[in-house]
Amino acid sequence: MSIIESILLGIVQGLSEFLPISSTGHVTLVGKLLNLVPEDHPESWTAFIAVIQLGTMAAVLVYFAKDIINIIKDFFKENLFERKKFSAQNINARLGWLVIIGTIPVVIIGLLFEDIIEGSLTKNLYVISFSLIGLAIILAAAEKFSKLKKNMNDITVKDSIIIGIAQAFALIPGSSRSGTTITGGLFLGLKRDVAARFSFLLSIPAVLASGLFELFDSLDYLTASMMINLAVATIVSGISGYLAIDFLLKYLKKHTTFLFVYYRIAIGVFILILLFTNTIKS
Repeated sequence: MSIIESILLGIVQGLSEFLPISSTGHVTLVGKLLNLVPEDHPESWTAFIAVIQLGTMAAVLVYFAKDIINIIKDFFKENLFERKKFSAQNINARLGWLVIIGTIPVVIIGLLFEDIIEGSLTKNLYVISFSLIGLAIILAAAEKFSKLKKNMNDITVKDSIIIGIAQAFALIPGSSRSGTTITGGLFLGLKRDVAARFSFLLSIPAVLASGLFELFDSLDYLTASMMINLAVATIVSGISGYLAIDFLLKYLKKHTTFLFVYYRIAIGVFILILLFTNTIKS
């Protein structure tokens, strides 16, 4: 892998992790097109991707640093010291509960279906392409029927559970974590930028836990020769990830998600064409 390829992978990982277009789908496609996935040792590719995901994890932590600090501070203050009822807590303390509650579905489903998630379907491009197209259609339906009235203050425990269940569907390769959670938020009537913001906050525990687990599981496959490329790709993924978060939150204040709907369908069809013409293998 060259430095240029490392930079490209970092950009793809960072942008696709936070835009509702599927990081798994895009990184897998790029890896296949550039012949970067070794057939004899695919574990090294998995390890490489696990490490550069640290950059995107850093991006969301840096971007939402102030929010995270306020949520943690108020959560402990109002629950441990002042012991206020949930309904009497401020928005930050309630968000702490909503993120915790919304994370439970993905933890349960992830543990129950771990073997399937980590099996051969994980990087299967047929699964990825149909997921890209399928969620695009569902996202379009959410856009059509959403009332777009709710702000962050209006998110309920029931909402967080439903969006948490939507996040669990991101375990299907090609779905996109931000894509499923934003779609869930829109169906519940959240404003587009509010759905995206809550989506990012909700992703923090799951992304951190899964990323660190994958990293620990992949340490044996990392080699000294990979370090420069790893460092470059990780830094680039962090920068591009930060820019992707900022872009999406600002974009959704004034625009619909149909740009991503059309893109998902286009890239899904493109992958199917590549597969049917044997340009790449699933």
